[in-house]
Amino acid sequence: MDRLDRRNLELILLALAAAPVVVLFCVLAAVSGDDLGVSAWLVPAGLVASFAGAHLAVRKWAPGADPAILPITLLLSGIGIVFVTRLAPAAAPKQVAWLALGIACMVAVLIFVRRAERLTAYKYTFGILAVLLVLSPLLPLVGTEINGSRIWLTIGPLSFQPVEFAKLALVIFLAGYLAQNRSTLSVFTGRIGRLRVPDFGTLLPMLAMWGLTLLVVIFEKDLGSALLFFCLFLTMLFIASGRKAYLIIAGILAAAAAVFLYLGFSHVQLRVSTWLDPFADPLGGGYQLCQTLYSLADGGLVGAGIGQGLCDLIPVVESDFIFAAIAEETGLLGAAGVLLLYVSFGVRGYLTAARARTDVASLMSAGITAVVLLQAFIIVGGVTRLIPLTGITLPFISQGGSSLVANFIGVGLLLVCGNDGTGLGQELENGAERTGFSHPGDPDTGANPLGRVALGRRITGTLTVFCALFALLIANLSYVMVVQADAIHEKPYNNHTLLKEQRIPRGSIITADGVVLAESVRQEDGTYLRTYPQGELAAHVVGYCSLRFGTAGLEAAANDLLAGRAGAGTWYQAVYTIAGGGKPGDNLTLTIDSRIQAAAQAALGEYAGACIVMTPDGAVLAMASGPTFDPARVADILDAEGGATGTALFNRAIQAVYPPGSTFKLVTLATALETGTFAEDSEFDAPATLEIGGADIVNFQHEEYGIVTLARATELSANTVYGQVGAALGPRTLVASADAFFFDHELPFDLETAVSLMPDPKEMTLWETAWAAAGEPVGEHPSPAGPQATVLEIALLGCTFVNGGVVPAPYLVARVSDAEGTVLSETAPHDLVRAVSPATAARVKTVMEGVVANGTGWPADVPGANVGAKTGTAEKNGPTSDGWFVGFAEFDGRCVVVALVLEDSGSGVAAGHAHDVFLAAMAAMGGE
Repeated sequence: MDRLDRRNLELILLALAAAPVVVLFCVLAAVSGDDLGVSAWLVPAGLVASFAGAHLAVRKWAPGADPAILPITLLLSGIGIVFVTRLAPAAAPKQVAWLALGIACMVAVLIFVRRAERLTAYKYTFGILAVLLVLSPLLPLVGTEINGSRIWLTIGPLSFQPVEFAKLALVIFLAGYLAQNRSTLSVFTGRIGRLRVPDFGTLLPMLAMWGLTLLVVIFEKDLGSALLFFCLFLTMLFIASGRKAYLIIAGILAAAAAVFLYLGFSHVQLRVSTWLDPFADPLGGGYQLCQTLYSLADGGLVGAGIGQGLCDLIPVVESDFIFAAIAEETGLLGAAGVLLLYVSFGVRGYLTAARARTDVASLMSAGITAVVLLQAFIIVGGVTRLIPLTGITLPFISQGGSSLVANFIGVGLLLVCGNDGTGLGQELENGAERTGFSHPGDPDTGANPLGRVALGRRITGTLTVFCALFALLIANLSYVMVVQADAIHEKPYNNHTLLKEQRIPRGSIITADGVVLAESVRQEDGTYLRTYPQGELAAHVVGYCSLRFGTAGLEAAANDLLAGRAGAGTWYQAVYTIAGGGKPGDNLTLTIDSRIQAAAQAALGEYAGACIVMTPDGAVLAMASGPTFDPARVADILDAEGGATGTALFNRAIQAVYPPGSTFKLVTLATALETGTFAEDSEFDAPATLEIGGADIVNFQHEEYGIVTLARATELSANTVYGQVGAALGPRTLVASADAFFFDHELPFDLETAVSLMPDPKEMTLWETAWAAAGEPVGEHPSPAGPQATVLEIALLGCTFVNGGVVPAPYLVARVSDAEGTVLSETAPHDLVRAVSPATAARVKTVMEGVVANGTGWPADVPGANVGAKTGTAEKNGPTSDGWFVGFAEFDGRCVVVALVLEDSGSGVAAGHAHDVFLAAMAAMGGE
C-alpha cells in the first residue's frame, strides 16, 4: 500500500470513527433534555475539527505512518469527551482544549522530530529528565498531595502530573540505551552452577529501575506509576534482548518489593486490604471501590443507557474511574468494546514496531505502545478489582490535561517511527539476522540491528501476552457485571439499589398493635422518602434504609420483601409488574408490641445493654438495645462515629456476646437434674472461697453461706456450690448440655445474630470447668473462653423452662401482606430442639420461682403473677460488673419471658428494671 492509499484509508477510518462519537453526543444531549442546536455541537465539532487537522498534518509530514492509529485514537478520545461531558459538563470544553493542545504537540513532533534517532542522540538527557520528573513531586512548595498520592506539581494556577511526561522521556532513553547495548544485555557472563546468568553490571539497569519504583511507592504513594515504569522497562528489555531470565529475575524482585512494601507501609496495606475486601469498610476506605462495583453490577450486558446510570456517585469518576461509568451506561458489550479498541491500538503499535526501519524506532514504537496498554490494563484491572486499585488515568479517555497531552505526544512519536518503516520501497531482506538499516550520519541508530525474525517473534510474543491480559480483563469484567451482579445488588450498603427503588413504594413495618415504625411517603417528584414516625422505638429491630449507607436491621434482612422483589404476589401485582410499574413492596407486621417495646427501652435507662421480651413459643414482643438511635438521623451518627459499628448502631441484644454470669447456672442446674448427678435437696458446703483444680472459686463479695441445698444455692447464687457441681459434671457433660440449649450454633432468626460460645471440653481445666458452671469464662486456649452468650440466647434459656424443656425458634415477623392488605404468609411458632425433659424443666422452673420468693430475684416480683427468675453478676477485670436477669411471669393463662443485661450496673439492679417490664407486658396483654 503506497503512502496516498494509506492516508486515504485513514480518512475513511476517521469518518467511520467519528460517526459513533457523534451518535453518542446526540444521545447524551437528548437524555439531558438539551435541544440539538448550535451550542450542543460545539464539543463534538471541536473534537472532529482537531482530528481533521491532525489528519492533514499526518498526510503532509508522516504519509507512510500506520493508517489505523489516528482513527483508533479519535474513537477513544471521543468516548472520553462524551463521558467527561456526561460526568463533569463544566470540564468538557477544557478537555477539548487540552485535546487540541495535545494534537498540536503531536503535529509539532511530526514536523520537528521526523526520525526517532534525533531524540535518542540525547538519550542520557532524557533519562535524567525522566528521573527528575518522577521525583519532582517530592519538592517542597510545588509538590502537591491529592487523594493520598503526591504526584502533582502546582505552579501558580497550573497543576499537572509530571509522571505523564516522565514515561515518554523514559521510553526515549530506553530505546536509545537498549539499541546501543543490545549485544551486551543479551550475553550472560555469570554462572550459577551450569546456568548462565547476567552479571551485576548487566543487571544494574534493572536494579536501578527497581529502586526508583520503590521510591515512588514509598514517598509518593503512587503504586500505579511504579508498576507502569517497572513493567515498561521489563517489556522493552525483553524485546531488545530476548532473554527470559530477565523476566524471572524481575519476578523475584517484584515479589521481594511487594513483601517489603506490604509489611513496612500502611498505605500499601490499605490498598491491598481494600482490594481483597472493599465491603469490609464500605463507608470508609472501601467506599470508592464499592461504589464502582455497584455501577459495574448495574451495567449488566447492555448498560443502563447514556446518562441513565448512577456512576456520578463515584468520587472523581471523570478521572480515575471513568471506565466504571462507561461500563455502567454501555454495559458489558460497550466496556469490552473499549478494551478491544486498546487491543487494536496495541496491534497497530506493535505492527509499527515490527515494520520499523531501525532498532531505535522499533524499540520506541514498542515502548510507546506498551505505555498505553499497560496504563489501560493497570487502571481497568484496579477498577474491576482484578488487581489492587491504583490512581492512574485511562489513556485518551480520562479527564485530565497532562495525561491527554502526553498521550498525543506518544502518538506523534509512534507515527514518526512508522513513517519510515519497511514496505515503502526499502524492504528488508528476510534473513534471520539481517534487518534494520542505519543511515550514514544519523546518530546512534543501533549499529547492531536486531534480527528481523527474532524481533518479530519477540514482538508477537509480547503482543500475545497483552492480548491475554486484556482477555483476562474482559473475563473478569464479565464475572463482575453478570455473574456477581445479583450479589452486589444485595449488598446492604448498595445505595444504587436504593436509589433505583425510590420510585417504587417500599413496604411498611408495623407493630403487632398497629403502630407504624417505617413507611415510604410519596414526594412531589414522584419518588418515595423512607420515614420512621416513631423515631427511636425499636430502631435496632427496624434498622434503616439510607441512600448513602444502605440498609440495616429488618430493612436489610427483609429487603426483597420490602422492595417488592420477592415475587409477584397476587395476580394484579403481576400485571402491574409486567406493565413496567414495578411491584409495590410488601408490608411486615411484627410480633413486637409498641407498649412493651417502650417499656423495654425505658428499662435500660442510661445503661448500655439490652432487653428482650418473648413469649415461651418464641415470639419476640420487644427487643431493645442501648444506646439507641433515630433511623432518620443515621447519616449524622455514621459520620460522627466513623462507621456502622458505632456504639449507637450496635444491636447488643443479638450482636454482642457477654459473660452470662449466674444466669448460666440454670444450664448447670438443668444438667445436674437431668443426669441425676444431683437433686434440688442435695447439700453442699458453701464457703466464701473454695479451691478447685488448684485455684480458687469465690462467692460474690466473698459471702459465706454454710451448708445449703442446691436449690438454696441457686437462690443465693453461690459460686462455690456451682463450682462443685461443675467439677462433678465434668467439661464434656457441661459443654454437651450447653450445646443442647443452642450454644455454639447459629440461631435461625429474622436478623443475623452472634453465636453464643463454649470452649472445647478437651481444652478445659478443672478450675475452668468449675467457673464455667458458675457462668464465668476464664479459660485461655485456642477455643474461645466460655460461656459467652447473647441476650437472645439467655431469653431462649428462660423460655425453655416454661416451654416444657423445648428451645423455641425465635421470630420477629408475624405475617407478610401485600400493598392491598392481602396476607401472603404467616409465621407459625415451632421448636428448635429439646434441651431437657419436661420433668427437669418443671423442676428448674420451681427453683426459679424460689429465686424470686426467697432469693436474689425478689425485686422482680409482681403482684397477681407467678414470677420465677435467675439473676447474675458478670464480673469483669475492672471495678465494675454487668448485671443480668432472666425470668418469666405467668398471669391469666399467659406468660412472658424477660432477659436483661445492664452493663456496669453491678449486682441487684437488673431485677428491679425487669419488674417494670413485667408490669408493662401484663398491662399490654390484658393482665392486672
